[in-house]
Amino acid sequence: MILTPLLGLAVALVLVGLAGTILPFLPGPPLVFAGLLLAAWADGFSRVGWPSLALLAVLTLAAVLVDFLGGAWGARRRKASRQAVLGAILGSCAGLFFGIPGLILGPFLGAAGGEYLACRALAPAGRVGLATWLGMLIGGALRLALVALMVLWFAVDFAG
Repeated sequence: MILTPLLGLAVALVLVGLAGTILPFLPGPPLVFAGLLLAAWADGFSRVGWPSLALLAVLTLAAVLVDFLGGAWGARRRKASRQAVLGAILGSCAGLFFGIPGLILGPFLGAAGGEYLACRALAPAGRVGLATWLGMLIGGALRLALVALMVLWFAVDFAG
C-alpha cells in the first residue's frame, strides 16, 4: 500500500489524538476519530465501512463523556458541594498553565478548596479533593482504553 498524503494526514491526526488522550489540552478522542474517518475515506471506504465508523463514533462519544464525568463522579461519591465541583473545573483549567504538576494537583486543589469554602472543614475538603482526583484518574484510564479499542477495531477492519 502506498502512503498517500491523505493517509499521511490521517496517521498524523491519530498520533496527535493519541497524545491528546493523555494530555488534556488536546481533544484526543475526536482527533483520533477524525484521523480514522479520513483514512477510511482515503481508502474509498473499501476496507472500513459505515457500520464500523458508526461504532467508532459511539466509542468517541463515550470517551468524551467519560472524560467529563470522571471527576464529577468522584466528587459526587463523596457528596461534594457545587463549590467543590466548580473548584475542580477551575483547578483543572488553571493546572494547564503549570505543566504536569499542575495537571495533577490542579483538580485536587480546586475541589478541596471549593469544598473547604462550602463546609469550612479541612478533612472533608481533602477527602473530596482526593475523590475528585481519583475519579479523573479512572476517567482518564477509561478514555485511554476506549481510544485504544477504537484504533484496534479500525486496524483489524483495515487489515482484514
